[in-house]
Amino acid sequence: MFTGIIETLGEVIATRQEGGNLVITIQSAIAPELKVDQSVSHNGVCLTVTHIEGNTFNTTAVTETLQKTNLGLLTPGQKVNLERAMVFNGRIDGHLVQGHVDTVGTCVSRESQDGSWLFRFRYPAAFAGLMVEKGSICLNGISLTVFDVTTEEFSVAIIPYTYEFTNIQYINPGDTINLEFDILGKYVARQLAVRL
Repeated sequence: MFTGIIETLGEVIATRQEGGNLVITIQSAIAPELKVDQSVSHNGVCLTVTHIEGNTFNTTAVTETLQKTNLGLLTPGQKVNLERAMVFNGRIDGHLVQGHVDTVGTCVSRESQDGSWLFRFRYPAAFAGLMVEKGSICLNGISLTVFDVTTEEFSVAIIPYTYEFTNIQYINPGDTINLEFDILGKYVARQLAVRL
C-alpha cells in the first residue's frame, strides 16, 4: 500500500525481455536502502525488488502489467517516480494507493500558469463511474485531485514542488500515463453493481 507521495526519482539504466516479462534496472539513491522482495511503486505500479547492486536495483514487470501500464515503453535515461510502501503509523499525506494500475491515459494538453501547471488527460470512458469532481487519482504514482471531470477527460493542477520532484515535468501532449482510480470509489461501484 502506498500514499501517492513520490519519494524520489529513479533513472532507467536498462531494460531486457525475459520471455513475456520485462526486467527493468533502475538507478536511485534509495537502492542501498532497499531489500530483495520489497514492494516499490514505479510510476504507480507496485513491483518487487529482485536484485540490488550498489545504487541500482532490478524489478520485473509481467505480461499483464505491461498490457495495462506504460512500463513497456520505458527506455534508458527516462525518469521513474519511486515510492516505498507506506508505514501505517504515519500520516497519509496523499490517499490510499494500491499500486495496481487500472489503465493508461493520454496527456491532451499542458499549460504553464505563472508558477503552476495545468494538465489535461483523456481516459477510457469505461472508467467514468470512478471519477468524481475534486476526487483523488493516482497518476504515474502521484496522488492528485481531479477537476473539470467529464466522461473521458479530467484536469489536474501541479504545484512547483510536485513539478520539480516527479516525472510529471517530462509529460507532454500525446504521452501516456498510468492511472489508478480511488479504491473507495471502486468498492462503492462494485457494491452498486452487485445490488443491481
